[in-house]
Amino acid sequence: MTTDLKRILLAEDNDKDVELTLEALEEHHLANEVVVVRDGEEALEYLYMKGKFLERPDGNPAVILLDLKMPKVDGMEVLKIIKTDPVLKVIPVVMLTSSREESDLVQSYNLGVNSYVVKPVDFKEFIESVKNLGVFWALINEPPMGTPKKKR
Repeated sequence: MTTDLKRILLAEDNDKDVELTLEALEEHHLANEVVVVRDGEEALEYLYMKGKFLERPDGNPAVILLDLKMPKVDGMEVLKIIKTDPVLKVIPVVMLTSSREESDLVQSYNLGVNSYVVKPVDFKEFIESVKNLGVFWALINEPPMGTPKKKR
């Protein structure tokens, strides 16, 4: 498995949730690299190799863990952009959010999210949820062959 297949993009603005997610992924050795962005605008810049991510390594992440409620561009808008882009739409997106709103759940699936996980409040449950997400998306799931590279 190449490094590109094990890169995870974490789009999360809550410092505590970032710390817990990184701890869970590291503890279980589920990613060679976790790229953390703090808002939807940064997530899009990373995916489109713009701004401070202009020189990042080629290749898309194995999975995107996307918070719903973020500054600048919210997770729903990021999801919409990803799933309408012919190159990016093959990247699995997991909505990792505290929102239990039925409308958010329905809209996320209508836009093409691969999974919708409500963040548990309990620390141990949160770690277990992230571990399970990482195992599936970074180790078990097989991305399509010949995924085209993003044009700059």
